[in-house]
Amino acid sequence: MASEKNGWALRTKGNRTAEDIGVADGQRVDPYKNFRFLVEIDGITQASFAECSGLGSEIEVIEYREGGERTTVRKLAGRVRHPDIVLKWGVTTSRELYDWHLQALNGNIQRKNGSIVLLDDAGQEKVRWNFSNGWPCKWDGPSFSGKGNDVAIETLTITCEKQEQA
Repeated sequence: MASEKNGWALRTKGNRTAEDIGVADGQRVDPYKNFRFLVEIDGITQASFAECSGLGSEIEVIEYREGGERTTVRKLAGRVRHPDIVLKWGVTTSRELYDWHLQALNGNIQRKNGSIVLLDDAGQEKVRWNFSNGWPCKWDGPSFSGKGNDVAIETLTITCEKQEQA
């Protein structure tokens, strides 16, 4: 379904027009690119991450059937879970993230707060996801191959207690 305004064909979504969703002036609103991001972790500065994944949350669903009601199952909210955050970066001489994991291996878990920040094309912050009480639960070193010419990649998995979009 489309309507006409100032020579522009406006698409509608359901009963909403393009005006309702913020493109009334004909300006296209593009989504942000997934490769423009940075990671901030308390006291650790490391740049040039190749990949970051694991942002999200999930509410466990508890199914409950009341006595006498055979056809309907009630669904209640249970525990909230947040996935692990996985960071990948090219190997450099920086040891800050590895040393953080090494401290955890030695029984000294240091919980840190941090953020994953999405940037626009001009490098300005547009969206921020914060995590709290994170600590490195897994580190993977690079894989090597005499046949390749890829960058050597390290991987750090951070488990955390909470994530939220700021």
